[in-house]
Amino acid sequence: MKITNRSLHRDLAYFYVGLIIAFSFSGIILNHREDWYPMDYIYENKPFELKIPSDEKQLTKEYITEHTKEVGKYDGHRVRNGKVRVYFKDNIILDADAKTGKGIVEHKRKVPIIGHSMYLHKSTNSFWVWYSDIFGIAMLVIAITGVLIPLGKKGFKGRGWKLAVAGMLFPLLFLVLYS
Repeated sequence: MKITNRSLHRDLAYFYVGLIIAFSFSGIILNHREDWYPMDYIYENKPFELKIPSDEKQLTKEYITEHTKEVGKYDGHRVRNGKVRVYFKDNIILDADAKTGKGIVEHKRKVPIIGHSMYLHKSTNSFWVWYSDIFGIAMLVIAITGVLIPLGKKGFKGRGWKLAVAGMLFPLLFLVLYS
């Protein structure tokens, strides 16, 4: 088997097509997570009133556990900007006003397949990090070999380099203007 620019480009693209598609979808979803986040799809919510102690320092793990037994198994909490957020096992969250105690209990789950694919972008598993790094290198090879395949006036030496420079300007412009 002779390794050519075209065959290397083709075979790497075939090997990584599934990961390219998965990363593309999860990347688009992460870009729009303010509007829709499939890892935390709310399927049920109920009003709830948490009895708030007179002193905020009394709002401890023990206090919250005692007063939220019917919600679920306590997993953590925070008090920030006049709001109390309590996390429970099984992806249940209580958001309540720190003064009145009035709030909502949300039961959340992941959207099948799409929500689970988000782990591809968020995972810190060392095997996955290495595999993703190798994938990143492969994407560079795919990009470089891809631009070198066409020849002539439609190739990289013809109009290709102009399009490549134009394509690089967008991320550079974004970095200059928004970072």
